[in-house]
Amino acid sequence: MNNNAEACLAIHPKIGIVSSTLGAGADCAVEETQKRAFNSTLDGLRKIARHEGVTTLWRGLSPTLVMTVPSNIIYFTGYDWLRFNSQSPVNQLIADNYAPLVAGSGARTIAAMVVSPVEMFRTRMQASNSSSSTGHFRETLGGLKEMVQSHGYTSLWRGLTLTLWRDVPFSGLYWWGYESIRGLLTDAREKARGRQLETTGPRSRARSRSQSREDHTLTLTDSFIAGASSGAVASILTTPFDVGKTRQQIFKDASGLSPAGVQKILAPEERSMPQLLWHIFKEEGMAGLWKGWIPRTLKVAPACAIMISCYEVGKRMARDVNEKAEKKKAE
Repeated sequence: MNNNAEACLAIHPKIGIVSSTLGAGADCAVEETQKRAFNSTLDGLRKIARHEGVTTLWRGLSPTLVMTVPSNIIYFTGYDWLRFNSQSPVNQLIADNYAPLVAGSGARTIAAMVVSPVEMFRTRMQASNSSSSTGHFRETLGGLKEMVQSHGYTSLWRGLTLTLWRDVPFSGLYWWGYESIRGLLTDAREKARGRQLETTGPRSRARSRSQSREDHTLTLTDSFIAGASSGAVASILTTPFDVGKTRQQIFKDASGLSPAGVQKILAPEERSMPQLLWHIFKEEGMAGLWKGWIPRTLKVAPACAIMISCYEVGKRMARDVNEKAEKKKAE
């Protein structure tokens, strides 16, 4: 037995091992609290791996993949259709300069609504206390079944509003910034080559034609730079929504039941997102709304850069394959 354990326990001659003095009991409580408290991300990962096993860190991976793949497919294809298809209402009703903003917001809304039940399953599975992998799955399914029986199928979309408050503005700003920055890079390259983009029709189409003539290296470089830059700006601007979403998700009502006939006073976290953000601003100022913006940006910016550059290069490669197939058919 180590020194810490000896400080917390004492041997009783008849009963056996019991708690020692009151002071030692308090020390044990403090030690147990320290085991459960996370001082940082790395500290949290270390303690979870030590007490629950390394595989616990990947709990919920399967539903995450099931959610991520269709979500990104719907998101990207939805954006491309809304942004560039001639039958899209965005192309018919929205000016070309603002089309990326609207198309990005619309695509994210559709994708979030489709995968929201899967995200609910993933979140509950990660919070499961079962000791086996099959137990996690069964416990999660049982919990969802009880929730649907009690609150109806709409409960599977619980939390969707919070997700939309954060992700829809981010997506709109991201695509708006991405197309603008990449367009500027295309314009600068064409100018350096002594060329000039066509001015007839929407400028975005002329830029798309110019970008289609680029090699894979230029496509990767431009999309990476534009994705990282736009992702960083969108992340910073939408940090207040992320702060509000986080506070509403972790909020626990500890006030208890209100007396009969007395209307319960809602906590700020129980109110709407605008009301919560206004409360944070009044109590903590602008700094409170932008808490954690640095780590969030450091995570989001490279993620956006990798995501969009892989997507653009993959789309370019698929276009090359299709063009070669069409040439063979023509011959």
